[in-house]
Amino acid sequence: MTPTTSSPSFSAARLAILEELCSVPTAPFAEQAVTCYVERFVKSRPKLRLTRDRFGNLLIELPPRKNSRASRKNPPRWVFTAHTDHPGFVADAMTDPHTLEAHFRGGVEAEYFTGSRVRFFDSGQETTATVTGYRTGEDGRPDRATLRVARPVAPGTPGMWDQGVGRVRGKRFLSRVCDDLAGAAAALAMLDELCRKPPAAPVAVLLTRAEEVGFIGAIAASIKPTLLRKSDRLIPIECSAAQPYAPQGKGAIIRIGDRTSVFNSSLSYFLTNLATELAKADKTFQYQRALMPGGTCEATVYDVYGFLAASICVPLGNYHNMDKAKKKIAPEFIDLSDWHNMVRLFVEVARHGHKYEPGHQQLKQRLETRFEKWSGMLMEGARSQEPESHKK
Repeated sequence: MTPTTSSPSFSAARLAILEELCSVPTAPFAEQAVTCYVERFVKSRPKLRLTRDRFGNLLIELPPRKNSRASRKNPPRWVFTAHTDHPGFVADAMTDPHTLEAHFRGGVEAEYFTGSRVRFFDSGQETTATVTGYRTGEDGRPDRATLRVARPVAPGTPGMWDQGVGRVRGKRFLSRVCDDLAGAAAALAMLDELCRKPPAAPVAVLLTRAEEVGFIGAIAASIKPTLLRKSDRLIPIECSAAQPYAPQGKGAIIRIGDRTSVFNSSLSYFLTNLATELAKADKTFQYQRALMPGGTCEATVYDVYGFLAASICVPLGNYHNMDKAKKKIAPEFIDLSDWHNMVRLFVEVARHGHKYEPGHQQLKQRLETRFEKWSGMLMEGARSQEPESHKK
């Protein structure tokens, strides 16, 4: 496979998508602002088609280029998936003009709550707040919070840790949310580039809801599959907590598993080969391959329900806004080069995806070629070890 190259001119457009999307407010079951952004993104690109299921999951489709040899064979679709929520607050009710009761949804430890600042996004207005108390659920983590607010906030309004919009600081990108809007932004950046020259196989991006409370949108997409097909090749995207053996600044990560399961071996091998060839052709491209046990991702859900799934992620700092060194709420951050390399790998997968054959065909060929080379010596050695009585 001959690796494709991405024009440096695309970098500014990519970065704009990353900064814009990671500045959009979101929380589990309150992802409406992300949906509005995606609708505008698709509307400005006529080649794209947007559909949704009755649960609010979104599917953006890019048809293959016409009249290509591969497209005439109707190759299976490649679907890159990301979730559109992030741990956050959803306003419940005002108990007095400056006291708000709110739900908290997502995995953040209790020690980070009291005294931390929050920002609510109510019909185009932003309202600051401070956590004054919390209640925990069955898992011991906060699921309700009491906040002191600057003004009344309407029920259903999403709130996020007040850690600023998406911005670049040196080699890093920081925001109140990277997980997983930075993953979604990478998928949109891929589509933006592919629109200029569609690949031979159909490509789609599935954006799911409420991942942070247990993959609810992904489960819905799997058990009520109006958007997905069993023939799809799924690439769930994540920002996954950085690990000592998978650090920031060393490239995007082919994630072979999470805390709960391992992903499809054949598909992971195909991604690895593509990344290896790209790294040989361009010394600026970096990638890693690792099992990332910091949490469970949607690839596990798709695997459980019989879909073919592998995963690609970038290592994340301050996972779920928890700065564990300073024991306080802080911006999430990723390495910009890791993110750009992830987009490049997405484009590579989309361009060469029609060549993928399930069942480890590539690896089988390598193994059998090696066997043919050495099988004669294997049999000769076996004959020399036979007892004399067997040779008669």
